[in-house]
Amino acid sequence: MAAPNLVVVESPAKAKTINKYLGDQFDVVASYGHVRDLPPKDGSVDPERDFSMRWDVDSQSKKRIDEVAKRLKGAKRLYLATDPDREGEAISWHIQEELARRKALNGVEVNRVVFNEITKNAVLDAMERPRPLNDELIEAYLARRALDYLVGFTLSPVLWRKLPGAKSAGRVQSVALRLICEREAEIEAFRPQEYWSIDATMANAEGRRFPAKLTRLDGEKLDKFSLGGERAATRALEAVRAGAYTVAKVERKQTKRNPAPPFTTSTLQQEASRKLYFGATKTMTLAQKLYEGVDIGGETVGLITYMRTDSTILSNDALTAARNLISDDYGPDYLPSGPRQYRTKAKNAQEAHEAVRPTDLFRRPEQVSRYIDGDMLRLYELIWKRTLASQMESAVLDNVAVDLADRTGETMLRATGSVVRFDGFLTLYREDVDDPGEESDEGRMLPQLEEGADAKLLEAAANQHFTQPPPRYSEASLVKKMEELGIGRPSTYASILKVLQDREYVRLDKRRFIPEDRGRLVTAFLASFFERYFSYDFTAALEERLDEVSDGQVDWKQVLRDFWEAFSKICEETMDLSPIEVRETIDRELGPHFFEQDENGSTEAARVCPACSNGRLNLNFGKFGAFIACSNYPDCKFTRDIGTAANDADGIGPVEGEFPRDLGYDPDTGEVVSLRKGPYGLYVQRGEAEKGKKPKRTSLLKGMDPNTLDLQTALRLLALPRDLGEHPESGAKIQAGLGRYGPYLKHGDRFISLPADDDVLTIGINRAVAVIAEAGEKGKAGAGKELGAHPSDGKPIQLGSGRFGPYVKHGKIYASIPKGAEPGDVTLEQAIELIDAKAAKKGAAKKAGPKQATAKKAGAKKSKAKKSKAKKATAKKAAGRKAG
Repeated sequence: MAAPNLVVVESPAKAKTINKYLGDQFDVVASYGHVRDLPPKDGSVDPERDFSMRWDVDSQSKKRIDEVAKRLKGAKRLYLATDPDREGEAISWHIQEELARRKALNGVEVNRVVFNEITKNAVLDAMERPRPLNDELIEAYLARRALDYLVGFTLSPVLWRKLPGAKSAGRVQSVALRLICEREAEIEAFRPQEYWSIDATMANAEGRRFPAKLTRLDGEKLDKFSLGGERAATRALEAVRAGAYTVAKVERKQTKRNPAPPFTTSTLQQEASRKLYFGATKTMTLAQKLYEGVDIGGETVGLITYMRTDSTILSNDALTAARNLISDDYGPDYLPSGPRQYRTKAKNAQEAHEAVRPTDLFRRPEQVSRYIDGDMLRLYELIWKRTLASQMESAVLDNVAVDLADRTGETMLRATGSVVRFDGFLTLYREDVDDPGEESDEGRMLPQLEEGADAKLLEAAANQHFTQPPPRYSEASLVKKMEELGIGRPSTYASILKVLQDREYVRLDKRRFIPEDRGRLVTAFLASFFERYFSYDFTAALEERLDEVSDGQVDWKQVLRDFWEAFSKICEETMDLSPIEVRETIDRELGPHFFEQDENGSTEAARVCPACSNGRLNLNFGKFGAFIACSNYPDCKFTRDIGTAANDADGIGPVEGEFPRDLGYDPDTGEVVSLRKGPYGLYVQRGEAEKGKKPKRTSLLKGMDPNTLDLQTALRLLALPRDLGEHPESGAKIQAGLGRYGPYLKHGDRFISLPADDDVLTIGINRAVAVIAEAGEKGKAGAGKELGAHPSDGKPIQLGSGRFGPYVKHGKIYASIPKGAEPGDVTLEQAIELIDAKAAKKGAAKKAGPKQATAKKAGAKKSKAKKSKAKKATAKKAAGRKAG
């Protein structure tokens, strides 16, 4: 008999958890996300019919909605309990619409329920407060979905026609791609500027040393570029060395540092990237599991609140729990006088109503470590620490600045220091930054210095520096920039970054985004011909308009009309552009990327055709994409792939000069260090080969540019393998090295490949320990775990790991888990599919067995006869030659 109440959620994991809370009067079923979508073809959104939208249920979704309809029979109430954001509201709306179309809702009361955390109290409380579907959120979803469709299906054909090789364009993804490409153009255009600093080591009357820098010369305050060359630096150094110094001024200032707010979606992705080296997609996948529920001592409970949010608000219950925990664990000094209230920066923080936090702060990381491990535990600990730290007392720092003047007062040095007087929240959590600037003074303690006291100059040196280009975006810094500009929303950040990589418009190298030439061509095209629609301001303004729709302030179809009227005209006009117009525009835009510039910024010298000498190299387009060609075609048929001018397989330029190339002398041995080219690629070598002595050699790392390789980098390569320290648990030595299969870590006798995002030359002991731990867990996640019973016989399906990798087992049937899939992520449904597929394959093989055996036997006989015939023919020929 059917339960009187049917509850629909997105995932089986969520359904399993909630089902335990509600009892036998409720049946909980999973929709597996959206059950309908716009079919990927023309006409799914029709502007001519006031943007009517045609929805399609694919074969997989049909099975899901069929199951929902089947289990709804006999029920009196339907509860749509999908996620508490706009996307969750849309999923519920689609389910209701499709069930209504099938006439499956006759006599059924339909309710919408939302909860921010999957705990028993939260779920039961939500079931007591049902509401209707939110029309404004649904309309905001429809507007976004229609816009994304219209941009994609109207613009992509223009791209394919005018820019061969381009894949597609998206409303928000293309703007994110523009950020990455424009940053790369900034780096290419960057010209380093030289500057010098004068650094001194001083001592007080007791002889205690401290560092200082020159800040004033000839009575004038120095800025960063005041000493722009060696001559000016030498003169400044002489002036410093000539002085006798006294303490002119001592400034003491106490400052407070406040904790960061609890996590939003974007700040969670940023910190997980910085601290845990997780990509945005991995972070959200793990957070989803923590939200949906984990078995804690026989009870399935969600460990964190909903993870797609732009709110920094904590509930009153969470604030009370945080304050009680701080008082219990850290004492009254670490507890502020009242709870900290954070103001949400987002203009329309309606995606969810609370920050990402643990559902129970008293569920400490060390307690849940018995039930979750590896990356899930690390992410939970990060969320737990950030939430608790956000409610702790501020840190107090003592900052000291001391001016040291010579007798004339014309030359002045400055020493600075900062000491943590009270650590406050820093005892638990310290927020990372993407691109740290100059060295911090924190922790640098100055000796006792009083005004008028003498300070002795021990040594001084002039140090040369060069300005650095802006850093490439990491996942963390790109998400942060998108949020600052108002581009995208919490639920879209991870998918935007994934799409750009899937389309091969960008690649991640050492955790930084580098645009591919294909991505730069698309960006140049859109920036040239669709400037308004892919500008940062327009995209942000459109996002605000869509947020206004979700607030019920604007009609969603009016937003579509305003956008479509002008956008469709631009698409038509661009389609009419001649190939020459497109080619010349993009050539002008990307010339500095494909051709080297001289000191005046001109690319003409690099554009001279190497084949005919009087032709000009230009960007051209063919059937399969862009390439470089000579202007004298067809008389000169010189062409070059666009990648060979600026990129090879490793993303570096063409190798210039002759080999071996001397880089300098090893300061320890006095031997020459050189760059050489061998049959297996480029390598560095120290010294020369002598009888009985083989010189040290090390290959260049993948992506390392031989044209800019210097002595210091070569020495670091030759120092491999290098000792990092001892493992804190095993006590075994950890080394970082480079082998035939690439960079590795060695832990005792065990070798672990180094992840692509890590640098073998700079990796430290803490990160190495984390990599070793991750490698130990990979392939073993959940090994031995029982996933559930097979519906055919009720026997258990188990997860295992063997010599050929992870597998699922049912009786005597073993099915390998596909490569790339995480064993710990495999669900019962997926396991059943793998087992059934393997069983069917086995059955087919058994059935075909006798026929195959007969065919094999016949084939063997035929082969034997053929070999015998050939042997006789050979013998006959040999006999003939002998007779001759």
